[in-house]
Amino acid sequence: MKTISIAKSHGGFQGVYSHASDTCKCEMTFAVFVPPQAKEGPCPVLWYLSGLTCTHANVMEKGEYRRLAAELGLIVICPDTSPRGADIPDEKDNWQFGSGAGFYLDATQEPYSANYRMYSYVTEELPALVADEFPADMEKQAIFGHSMGGHGALTIALKHPDRFRSCSAFAPIVQPMTADWSKGAFEKYLGPDQDAWRAYDACALVEDGHRFSEFLIDQGTADGFLDNGLRPWLFEEACGKAGIPLTLNMREGYDHSYFFISSFMEDHLRWHADRLTA
Repeated sequence: MKTISIAKSHGGFQGVYSHASDTCKCEMTFAVFVPPQAKEGPCPVLWYLSGLTCTHANVMEKGEYRRLAAELGLIVICPDTSPRGADIPDEKDNWQFGSGAGFYLDATQEPYSANYRMYSYVTEELPALVADEFPADMEKQAIFGHSMGGHGALTIALKHPDRFRSCSAFAPIVQPMTADWSKGAFEKYLGPDQDAWRAYDACALVEDGHRFSEFLIDQGTADGFLDNGLRPWLFEEACGKAGIPLTLNMREGYDHSYFFISSFMEDHLRWHADRLTA
């Protein structure tokens, strides 16, 4: 692991790191905030998964999480959203696919299957690295994310209910199998058989019997992607039928940007901290 940068913030440290990933077969970059409480011992871990076109840097620079994470004693980990590099297959004119758009799945179709394995990267390789390199209490983990990253957080929590104590999302893509900006990517990554897509669709996972303790979702009513891409009411309906507690906050006038995310970041951090320290 290489240290790209490190800076003191609110008594803790915000670092950016890279490593050679066996899973994605390229150099991967990620950010980690370590709170001051880590001087005394391992701290709970909160994973943040970013959305389309983003890197680790978007939430690190605009998410406004460090002050409260330092107060609450949370390690916040921000992975990248896809493999990157000159040798990685890409569609440079398509922001909904390829670089910056890994969708937190393991691709099965060539030429993408060799590198686009973000599900395994986020659930296996990166946690193992974090456990080795940082003062992380891996018995206390939570996960959240935005948009494509909200999709990733929901699906990963549903498939790993014993690993994560809590899961929340900002404006998640809850049914990517049918959403305008994800179904094309799913076909390229996973092939035409939509049964294979269900493993990476939050609504489908709930319909197929996967369960989680509870969810928190915040969604802006002025989000331009709300009706065709996000549609949180579909997940609300699925959770209702399955008996999974879901708090869905429709935030009047907020859009899809980090102005929205940063406005409710503290709510999510406190919600996760309550469950991580219970």
